[in-house]
Amino acid sequence: MILAAHQPAYLPWLGYLDRIARSDAFVFLDTVQFEKNSFTNRNRVKTPQGPAWLTIPVKVKGHTHSTMQELQIDNAQNWKIKHLKTLKMNYSKAPMFAARWPKLEELYARPFDLLSDLCFDHLVFWLAELGVKRRLVRARDLKARSQKSELILDLCSELGANEYLSGPFGKDYLDEKAFAASGVAVSYHEFKSPEYPQLYGPFVPNLGVVDLWMNAADPSSILARKVS
Repeated sequence: MILAAHQPAYLPWLGYLDRIARSDAFVFLDTVQFEKNSFTNRNRVKTPQGPAWLTIPVKVKGHTHSTMQELQIDNAQNWKIKHLKTLKMNYSKAPMFAARWPKLEELYARPFDLLSDLCFDHLVFWLAELGVKRRLVRARDLKARSQKSELILDLCSELGANEYLSGPFGKDYLDEKAFAASGVAVSYHEFKSPEYPQLYGPFVPNLGVVDLWMNAADPSSILARKVS
């Protein structure tokens, strides 16, 4: 069984979703600390002026030593209205806008106080839209509470995985000898964004999934064809 794991991600990029698709099970790492200026609560969309960030405001005060599952969204800011306005303004001319915009409005209408809950709910939505059916497990529901390489190995042991599919940065911290001693193989996911028709000039890779979803009638077939 191949396991992958990653922190929550808002509007996840295609590499995030592709790694899930190449695994049998995925651990949603909501028990680690929040990293500012990461892709956890933000991602990019395409505009006529180039890529632009959409960021969910969070209440970071007091969360230096807490886990991501406790991180609150700052809903006092009208971020949902701003994000939907930006998405509508920049994708209203996309081929799939008319058919898919109501789904996006419904998705953003769901109320959440915690960032990890919102990201998990949105992840389920995006995987369904891409036709990816995999076992999803929240780290908060597991026993493992170690850190870094040991945490990943403990997750593999708890879930019965014999292979861990890591992102490329795993080479910097995974203890491959410890994995081998435990009978768990380590492989590294290399992803090159498939090109697909976009609005506003030359292709820009590695945007949030909403860009592919708005531009491609069957985003799952484009992703599968280009990375197989």
